[in-house]
Amino acid sequence: MNTKKLPELLAPAGTLDAFKTAILYGADAIYAGLPGFSMRARAKITTDEVKQGIELAHAAGKKVYLAFNLFAHDHEYANMPRVAETIRYLQPDALIVSDPGIVMWVRENFPDMPIHISTQANICSAKTVKFWQNAGAKLCVLAREVSHDEFKNIRAECPDIGLEIFVHGAMCMSYSGRCLLSNFITGRPANRGACAQLCRWKYDVILRERESGIEMPIEEDERGAYIMNSRDLCLMPRLGEVIDAAPDSLKIEGRNRSEYYVGSVVHAYRCAMDAYVADSENFDPEPFMAELNRLETRGYTTAFFDGPLGPSAHNYETTRSSSDFHAAGVITAVDDENITLELRNELRTGDTITFILPHTMDAVSVNLPQIINAANGEVRPKLSAGQKNSILIPRTWLGGAHADKFVPYVLAYAAKHHQ
Repeated sequence: MNTKKLPELLAPAGTLDAFKTAILYGADAIYAGLPGFSMRARAKITTDEVKQGIELAHAAGKKVYLAFNLFAHDHEYANMPRVAETIRYLQPDALIVSDPGIVMWVRENFPDMPIHISTQANICSAKTVKFWQNAGAKLCVLAREVSHDEFKNIRAECPDIGLEIFVHGAMCMSYSGRCLLSNFITGRPANRGACAQLCRWKYDVILRERESGIEMPIEEDERGAYIMNSRDLCLMPRLGEVIDAAPDSLKIEGRNRSEYYVGSVVHAYRCAMDAYVADSENFDPEPFMAELNRLETRGYTTAFFDGPLGPSAHNYETTRSSSDFHAAGVITAVDDENITLELRNELRTGDTITFILPHTMDAVSVNLPQIINAANGEVRPKLSAGQKNSILIPRTWLGGAHADKFVPYVLAYAAKHHQ
């Protein structure tokens, strides 16, 4: 009998729909933030929507952690009574913090609230983990710069505190995301969720002659144009090693991502983790990588897993995705006759869409012989996304496979149209 213990799968939610898809596709816990109080200050989710998401998660037996990982200035403590009211209203399962002053404030105002130390605290050693453990932390989110061997050493020296690592999502060229480029060039604070993503910009190198003031471009090929553009983190190819090292939580980055991205990534890792624990000897990550490769990404890297970064961790040529697929839509209603799919991209007669079914790698595809406008039943050659445009898919088109899994918030993808 396999007795391997699975870590918690932690999903991001920047919208209420992301909450719902993360729950549906098998996340064990979800993290969210509030406008003005976390690293994703511009996330499109309201306090009441976070409350609704927490209630849905708790009803499904999931946990929700509230990101409160800003670095506070003195004047911001005047707002803390309002923050305290919000926390009491939301009732999260833990707070994710990074500022020692905020840690102290939480301990004073919420003595029973579990504290998770954010990756923003740059935790790279067992001694730092023990420092935060002595300060009252229940879990530490390790810096992305920690290698796998370093993690195993930290785990051995810190057996009685939770350890969380990132396994998937965007990488920042700055140390654990502590970036000043956005603040310096655009005035948008990177560490308050307003990052302008200067690392994704295309750069030209200019030689300035100090005395004459003459500027001359330095000749360069295209490889030098995106000098700070990191590929996205993906540890799926090394998932077995990750699980065997006994982390307590595997974190997916992406609170600014769509529900399609969140659901697809959670689905891939949930199915992969369950497959590994069922039969670790014959585990093959390739089927799960195939799902992740359908997403629009900057390419993948295992980042610091094996130590210092190599040149393959960056994409110097482009920031565009090379994926041939995109989100088709999300199921919003189901009855005995039809499935209603709200569109995320244009669909045309003859397109094939594939549904991502929860808790199984079996996919159901359907070629659309007609595009039926759900608003009025009109048959059209194509229908674009926007304004909640939806199509009807008769159940007879789908056959009977996995009929019980076609429920609201199931996602579908399709091939892109190339003009």
